[in-house]
Amino acid sequence: MNRILSSRATLKAVCSAKPELLIKGGASRHLHSSYDVAVVGAGIVGLASARELILRHPSLSFVLLEKEEQLATHQSGHNSGVVHSGIYYTPGSLKARLCVRGATLAYEYCEKKRVPYKRCGKLIVAVEQEEIPRLKALHDRGTKNNVRDLSLVDAKGIREREPYCRGILALDSPNTGIVDWRAVALSFGADFEEAGGTVVTEYEVSNISTAKESPAGSTEGMKYPISIRDKKGNEVRCRYVLTCGGLYSDRLSQISGCSPEPRIVPFRGDYLVLKPEKRFLVRGNIYPVPDPRFPFLGVHFTPRMDGGVWLGPNAVLAFKREGYKTCDFNARDFADALSFRGLQKLVLRNLTYGVGEMYRGVFIGAQIKILQKYIPELSLNDVLRGPAGVRAQALDRDGNLVDDFVFDGGVGDVGGRVLHVRNAPSPAATSSLAIAEMIADEVEGRFQL
Repeated sequence: MNRILSSRATLKAVCSAKPELLIKGGASRHLHSSYDVAVVGAGIVGLASARELILRHPSLSFVLLEKEEQLATHQSGHNSGVVHSGIYYTPGSLKARLCVRGATLAYEYCEKKRVPYKRCGKLIVAVEQEEIPRLKALHDRGTKNNVRDLSLVDAKGIREREPYCRGILALDSPNTGIVDWRAVALSFGADFEEAGGTVVTEYEVSNISTAKESPAGSTEGMKYPISIRDKKGNEVRCRYVLTCGGLYSDRLSQISGCSPEPRIVPFRGDYLVLKPEKRFLVRGNIYPVPDPRFPFLGVHFTPRMDGGVWLGPNAVLAFKREGYKTCDFNARDFADALSFRGLQKLVLRNLTYGVGEMYRGVFIGAQIKILQKYIPELSLNDVLRGPAGVRAQALDRDGNLVDDFVFDGGVGDVGGRVLHVRNAPSPAATSSLAIAEMIADEVEGRFQL
């Protein structure tokens, strides 16, 4: 049975709710069969987009469909919790603009809604002489991106900010922060419901098609020509559909006749956590200087809103799209990934790196050795195995990481009424409110809302 979440939960209750405590409601509410716009996927991008659309168009009816029992349970609830500032991205690029604006909007939103956050800062630390030119290039890039208050600090400046960190030179970003992104996402959901939107959970979409007849008992004819069915046979009718499927964005797109590419390949990142008595070693975010030879950022130190400190993550192929444990396995997900030529090419180009990531995932002492470059006092006895996240990495057929936003529609009558967000690359959480503005603009342009 599908559940309709009650909109009567206060913002405080929503933001403080643990996954198992999220207010269920729905006993006295009924799912209407027809809406103007249906949004599929209640991760942070889907929730932010649904919120933005209903605030712009309060006279339209909206429904948000989510396959899980709770909202924001996957990438939005399994991430480092960093509010990024926009340092890494090509000046003038869409990612850079969205990240810088998104961070500003995120801080303003958290202030307005009283969602706790901390501007704890971030150091990108060079520990080798060869990293210094890349670090200075990052400083130039961040400055061109209008990232506020960036500065280069020497070894003494590093120790002043992070007493246990060692390095030659570091880029200091004091406006980088941390927040519980799931709390932010749930707050977006509360805004959506308070504005009149309907949220339906446990609705796993299996088909999006053009309806052949009007709903039974309807007097509105074919006003709602799109049929969205779930795996239990339930149906929602609507005029337009927006999908924000995250780890399943490629499969949702194929439902309406889109190309199977770019393909989503899941990469799991395993974290270590500092023992409580060792949390004093880290004050803010400590990151390495990115190595352009490798596809991912590298391990880092991240404080958490609950007072914990995460170390990592590594990056290994996940055998299940929503597999947060090493032993999690799904035959279809595994076969899809291994049979994709794009992944095969990526693996061949980064074979040594990939083997190293797997080794460090099994033998955490090897990961500690890398972390000790930044905090020499750290030891194997100071850490425990921690949580994991799965990243929805879009790949093209040549094995390139798709690093830009991808929108798609499909073919035929359905294609003109569906917009798929096929890729919303990292840092999608930081950029979510800015991304939502862009998506809403795209929806309005395509569907003439």
